Amino acid sequence: MPELNIERTHTLGLSGARTVAERWREQAEQDWGMTCEFESGGSQDCMRFERIGVSGQLTVTENRFDLKIKLGFLLGAYSSKIEEKIQANLDALLGPAPQA
Repeated sequence: MPELNIERTHTLGLSGARTVAERWREQAEQDWGMTCEFESGGSQDCMRFERIGVSGQLTVTENRFDLKIKLGFLLGAYSSKIEEKIQANLDALLGPAPQA
């Protein structure tokens, strides 16, 4: 089972990151047919999502997004295209990368 790990840093703070995570959840449910379950925590939030052939978790902190996705056998053949699409989507939601 292929696994994708996508990590992004941000400067939104936890409140701003929660807003982005909510937009990502809406897209995942509407565009990709995911079922999402959100758990709010003190210093981080966790969103679990799944549909046939895909499961994963988005962890959101005040300065980081960590997205872990497991693809089923059939979708595994398209893992690089799926990863590109998700990275572009997450980058669009987060805005420009923070300057080092």
